Amino acid sequence: MTTAYFSHADCDLHITPPGHPEQVARLEFIRMALSDARFDGLLRKDAPICDPSDILRCHPQSYVSRVKQAIPNEGWNALDGDTNVTVGSWDAATRGVGANVAAVDLVMSSEVKNAFVGCRPPGHHAEREIAMGFCLFGNVAIAAKHTLDHHGLSRVAVIDFDVHHGNGTQDLLWDEDRVLFASTHQMPLYPGSGAAHETGAHENVLNVPLAANSGSHEMRRAYADVILPAVKAFAPELILVSAGFDAHRMDPLANLNWTTEDFRWLTAQICDVAEECCDGRVVSTLEGGYDLNALAASVAAHVDVLMER
Repeated sequence: MTTAYFSHADCDLHITPPGHPEQVARLEFIRMALSDARFDGLLRKDAPICDPSDILRCHPQSYVSRVKQAIPNEGWNALDGDTNVTVGSWDAATRGVGANVAAVDLVMSSEVKNAFVGCRPPGHHAEREIAMGFCLFGNVAIAAKHTLDHHGLSRVAVIDFDVHHGNGTQDLLWDEDRVLFASTHQMPLYPGSGAAHETGAHENVLNVPLAANSGSHEMRRAYADVILPAVKAFAPELILVSAGFDAHRMDPLANLNWTTEDFRWLTAQICDVAEECCDGRVVSTLEGGYDLNALAASVAAHVDVLMER
């Protein structure tokens, strides 16, 4: 069974101001990496525009309208100090949501074993009514809610290995006892959330902060001893991954000092748990990663492992 890869040219239309780390070139480098012959077996799918009801699973209409109204006719409009929208941002963001929903549907139908969504803007910092941290909509949280509502699952796990805490995903899933949200992230670091005592309304949130410069050993121990045993105990019927690659040692925005091989190892560990719990069903979606070469190499390693399953 194959791996699906969702993306769309519209995601290049979310053009950020000069010098912004969340730039169009991120997807360009990923596309170049995934154009190698070893990725010929990927099932390449265009990310669809989502149904408006998909976004409303996590965000109120008032917020959705506010984001849409903020889209300018030219130039940029700043939603906060880090998060900007331009003419093409709406189509890019709604394709990101649509890709996550479509990827879940494809995996749940057993047409593919797993999927990787390479869209932007990312989503894990978007709270219920707040756009922040480069993010407009909670892509992965929306996918989790869709899976529960549309496919009738009772347990979904979300694993977030971005170097920044997924405060948005945590906010959107805080009261959802059918979802386990598990995150490693550098602390202290933006956005300042993700302490171990933040455990959700139903003990459904697991935060494992990592110290700056802690490196590969501490990451592997956190997953082997804490995160993955908790996920296995939860026995999810699907695993969603917020795949941020900004913990890489080359990344300019943080310093956890992981290597490309760490992402390969971590992906394999997640897939092993998925094989044990949910017939290998994994949907992974791009979050951070801002050194372009490190991002491309790490995504290639991540997708390599997905395709091996």
